[in-house]
Amino acid sequence: MAATVHSLLLQNPNHSSTILKNPYSNIAFPSQSVNFMTPTRSNKSLCITCTTQVQDLSTTAPASQSQDRVFNFAAGPATLPENVLKKAESELYNWRGCGMSVMEMSHRGKEFLSIIQKAEADLRALLNIPEEYAVLFLQGGATTQFAAVPLNLCKPEDPVDYLVTGSWGDKAFKEAQKFCKSNVIWSGKSDKYTKIPSFDELEQNPDAKYLHICANETIHGVEFKEYPTPKNKDRILVADMSSNFCSKPVDVSKFGIIYAGAQKNVGPSGVTVVIIRKDLIGNAQPITPVMLDYKIHAENNSLYNTPPCYGIYMCGLVFEDLLAQGGLVEIEKKNKKKAEILYQTIDESGGFYRCPVDKSVRSLMNVPFTLEKSDLEAEFIKEAAKEKMVQLKGHRSVGGMRASIYNAMPLAGVEKLVAFMKDFQARHA
Repeated sequence: MAATVHSLLLQNPNHSSTILKNPYSNIAFPSQSVNFMTPTRSNKSLCITCTTQVQDLSTTAPASQSQDRVFNFAAGPATLPENVLKKAESELYNWRGCGMSVMEMSHRGKEFLSIIQKAEADLRALLNIPEEYAVLFLQGGATTQFAAVPLNLCKPEDPVDYLVTGSWGDKAFKEAQKFCKSNVIWSGKSDKYTKIPSFDELEQNPDAKYLHICANETIHGVEFKEYPTPKNKDRILVADMSSNFCSKPVDVSKFGIIYAGAQKNVGPSGVTVVIIRKDLIGNAQPITPVMLDYKIHAENNSLYNTPPCYGIYMCGLVFEDLLAQGGLVEIEKKNKKKAEILYQTIDESGGFYRCPVDKSVRSLMNVPFTLEKSDLEAEFIKEAAKEKMVQLKGHRSVGGMRASIYNAMPLAGVEKLVAFMKDFQARHA
């Protein structure tokens, strides 16, 4: 049945009725038949056919930010693509003609199964994930994975190595201490987390069960440009990729586990993606809570309990959008361009702005910087907000400013920030 435009009637105590129309109801989306034929892990086919008005994400990316929206530089929850938000809005009330919202669907119904299976298929295509890896959509954020990783990979007496390049790596190490013998083989704390060591300098334990890194430190703006080779017996590298997930191509086969909270780059808060080599599944410690056991979730296709259904749907729309843009090779080019003009502005300011991170490991996602005159920082943030650029205040643990320029931050947003920074310097230097 073809979808219709729905209006919501709300009773107003001061008026007999008020009609709130969909603000995008005047957008003409091409009518098409959507046929999802997505194989399940058991190789059975699931077919859902809905005839509805579907917005093609590949043709609707806005050239710049809408007038009624700010440029949101928050570290997470972070900005999402406008065209993804508009598509979600158009499908909010009645998902593709099925008569209900995604928020109302049974997670075991055929409609939601098509959503989660397509999301997984698109993520596999984006990252070229090998068949020998499972993809899990979980809850609890990356912080929950700080415990889940050692519980699933180690016995209490097993040693593990942690390479700590920022606050999140440190938190992961401290959580692992509860479940195994975690050891820090290098820490950047003495240098205020501004660098990454030469991998040749690392003294890894050959008996360690895995080597853990945080691929991009959201708070300190330090990002691995290459990844260390683990010297443990089973060559297991584990990475928290929360804040640079799907921002560039990654060779998944180099990792035992990749995990990421979605709220930085690929969706709203509430979804955690885990990509795990299948031979690492099934060895959880007996004390492992059922909700942290990868085997339980893998056997149930991420549907052991009610998953964050709407968040997974939103991630699926983002994956679809990233593919429509040309995949992660193209996304990385865009991210490099945005980061280049921002770092260039900082470096060419004559010290008015300063980024403390070693240039070789500066993050493409999170750009921390300070002002030479620290008493101007509050004014900088206040004036930027008036210009509709928000969430530029640095993390409370480091101060200063931080511009998070994830995939969904358009080039126009960074260009506006750079113009503002130059103007602010001219007025306050």
